[in-house]
Amino acid sequence: MNYLAHLHLASLADSSLLGNLMADYIRGNPRGIWPEEVAEGILLHRRIDVMTDALPEVRTAREFFRAETRRVSPITLDVIWDHFLSRNWDKIVPDLALANFLQQARLTIRPALSTTPERFQNLNRYLWTERWMEKYAQAPYLQNVLRGMASQRPRLAALADSYHDFVTHYARLEELFWQFYPEMMAKAARQTL
Repeated sequence: MNYLAHLHLASLADSSLLGNLMADYIRGNPRGIWPEEVAEGILLHRRIDVMTDALPEVRTAREFFRAETRRVSPITLDVIWDHFLSRNWDKIVPDLALANFLQQARLTIRPALSTTPERFQNLNRYLWTERWMEKYAQAPYLQNVLRGMASQRPRLAALADSYHDFVTHYARLEELFWQFYPEMMAKAARQTL
């Protein structure tokens, strides 16, 4: 969902890209099961999720969702934050093109893929070749992403309609992104996430 933000923050924190990207596919304590660097990346991903969900800007963003989509707003917001990051990558990381960053990330992750969960391997078959994270920059692409997630999990059916909330409150959501994401970047660079 917010694959790009996790990769970006992990790179700033000098953390395992593999661990940060696959964290949603790992349950329980990763220590002793995964190499320490990967386990630390998984734990960083989890801390970032908890920290982000607790931010006042993110709590405010949830209020922009209608009653029928508010329950899935945290998932939709993850996708939205990746949209703003992808769309503004050149401003945020002016010295490294998004395509180059993603190529480096892919080359770092690929050697260990055969040791990862099958569902994560399946994600990687599409994530890179179909250039999902680059396409996140196009707002209409998010509608496809949200519909796809909704179709895979019936209990998340409201995701398909949450795109409406995104476009209705686009400018306000972008303002909130710029309020919190630079601070997340600074914390990652200081390794205080």
